[in-house]
Amino acid sequence: MPLPDLAAIPYASAVGSHSDLAAVDAAILDAVDQLPPRIRAVARYHLGFTSGPRTAEHRGKALRPRLALAAARCGPTPERAVAAAVSVELMHGFSLLHDDIMDGDRTRRGRAAAWVVYGVPAALLTGDALLTLALGVLADSGTAASMGVCVRMMSALVRGQGDDLAFEDDQQVTVDAYLEMAEGKTGALTGAACELAATLAGAPPAVVEALERFGRHAGVAFQIADDVLGIWGDSRRTGKPVGSDLVARKKTLPVVAALHAADAEAGHLRALLDTGVPLTEAQTRQATVLVERLGGRTTAEAIAQQHLDLALEALHCCDLPAVAREELRSMAHHMAARSR
Repeated sequence: MPLPDLAAIPYASAVGSHSDLAAVDAAILDAVDQLPPRIRAVARYHLGFTSGPRTAEHRGKALRPRLALAAARCGPTPERAVAAAVSVELMHGFSLLHDDIMDGDRTRRGRAAAWVVYGVPAALLTGDALLTLALGVLADSGTAASMGVCVRMMSALVRGQGDDLAFEDDQQVTVDAYLEMAEGKTGALTGAACELAATLAGAPPAVVEALERFGRHAGVAFQIADDVLGIWGDSRRTGKPVGSDLVARKKTLPVVAALHAADAEAGHLRALLDTGVPLTEAQTRQATVLVERLGGRTTAEAIAQQHLDLALEALHCCDLPAVAREELRSMAHHMAARSR
């Protein structure tokens, strides 16, 4: 896949600056515009490029590219970060396209999901195309080691997504099983963002390993924070209806923890969630009260803090540039206590 010389794109002095993200966006758009017209239209819509350069709203927080840009500061050739950031953003786009279909989520960042607008077949094919583009970026700009990182990440992501689907019919999901799923479904890609960038930037093996561990634990904290928002978040900020995860009866961490509480009300919650159909508005309110009363929210937030602590610990087990460590530390805190 022909791409511009990513290493030649100007790399800003400020970690994760607007100019760095603009360089990432430009390379993504260049790659997407090489797709067949019908698939290109879906990809542009999904990634937020429908009306020209994508806004911060459509880009989201760009956590994975930002993680890559910061992690690359830990090696002697940080200018290669753009290739890592482009690759992980394309892989993330692929995973979201498929995830929305599997979960039946009709909205993404406050607007209709791509499969709702263009249909399931086109959205699936576009997801495959984005993954192919991501691999092309690594083939053009990476190394054998970076391809190995991608393969391991995809294996973990598929395993995690498969576990998440299996949870729909499993009434005995444990907290440990949930955390293993989250590490694959979310932590694998955030860990890979840091690992790929550090690898391409030529960081020492000990640094690469520490940054992967940092990204993986930060990703699990992020997933748990997302679970909390899925029940108690403000729809004006999250872009999803209030209590959407409960309506869909998803086995998120607050729910799993609440179901395992040593309290008779856990049985009432289980009965609500075992109906096999989406919850009504009244049932959703009742379930929300039960999950919080049974300690689901408190437990989830405490476990998110544990993974945040593990992420921060990884930043201090090897010698990292101070500016990169501080940016990664700030991002981890933000991921564990996100507002949208």
